[in-house]
Amino acid sequence: MKLKTTFFAIAFLFTFNMFAQETYVFLGSYNRDKAAESIQVYQLDLSKGNLTKVTSATNSINPSYLTLSPNGKYVYACTDTKTPNAGSVSSFEFNPKNKTLTFLNKQSSGGENPVYLSVHKNGKWLVNGNYTEGSVSVHPLLENGQIDSLTQNFQYADGSVNKERQTKSHVHSTVFSPQNDYLFLPDLGADKIRCYHFDETLKQPLTETNIPFTKTDLEAGPRHFTFHPNEKFGYCIEEMTGSISVYQYQNGTLKQIQRINTHPDTITTGFESSDIHISPDGKFLYATNRGKENNIAIFSIAKNGLLKNIGYQSTLGNHPRIFAIDESGKFLIATNVISGNVIVFERNTKTGLLKKVGNEIKMENVSCVQIKRI
Repeated sequence: MKLKTTFFAIAFLFTFNMFAQETYVFLGSYNRDKAAESIQVYQLDLSKGNLTKVTSATNSINPSYLTLSPNGKYVYACTDTKTPNAGSVSSFEFNPKNKTLTFLNKQSSGGENPVYLSVHKNGKWLVNGNYTEGSVSVHPLLENGQIDSLTQNFQYADGSVNKERQTKSHVHSTVFSPQNDYLFLPDLGADKIRCYHFDETLKQPLTETNIPFTKTDLEAGPRHFTFHPNEKFGYCIEEMTGSISVYQYQNGTLKQIQRINTHPDTITTGFESSDIHISPDGKFLYATNRGKENNIAIFSIAKNGLLKNIGYQSTLGNHPRIFAIDESGKFLIATNVISGNVIVFERNTKTGLLKKVGNEIKMENVSCVQIKRI
């Protein structure tokens, strides 16, 4: 009987170890040195928040924004960003067992200065936004993780009222709707959130909708966008005015219900609001402010979707561009581009407030972080 119990215990531990998942942190950067480790991968300790380096990749120029395939096997990057007359999207294979990150291929991004990319939930489509030329491109993804040549590219010419920053379109993000049947494109240059229907069964999946865009406030500069886990609300951070617009969402349409500042009322100029995410439990929203503030604004979310500011947390660095929340909701990781440091914060799930934990990582011009349990 004892032998049988021991056998089942060993079998259980073997099965558990086979399927045990670890949480990995992927960092991108603005780095023009091909010899530099411009993409780095760390393992996140879910007990103390420490980061342990796993692997890295070189030979890529300015992999400024990253995203992952749904299964975490492939990493996709905006490359050749902020490079005149250039722009590409690149793919890498991540193997946690062998601790390797291997370059697979790259394709033209369809426009200068790609800044954001998203993968469809079926893992077969990649969509990227090009800031300088104001365009969106769609690429099929192959089964081996490589990016196929683009199948669609839409370019926009319209701008808005700010004569310095809005002379033309600047698409700043490409965000799928909760059901992945629509694609939203916050356009900083045009003060619009553009929208397309996305049909994954078509060779050219983007098709026009009856309402092709939602107008934001003038000179708002819509940048990044996220949906509430309940799929009823959308939140857009506006870079140029330091605001968040809250929308009711239904079947590809947005209706604004609130607009709230990401900064204290004492700050009236120099806004550089950047990124926006919601905790997995849907109770709190976080937004980064760069420039004068270099902090994370923290909001509670009411049942009707409306926001209430409950505090600020310094990012302990200069120019926080992108941050991410791990899938458990326990940790928030912020990247500071100018100071080149990565900070791990632990979230208080009851209050929403943040506390620095773990070890600080130094990475030159670090610009992006993604977290994935694999």
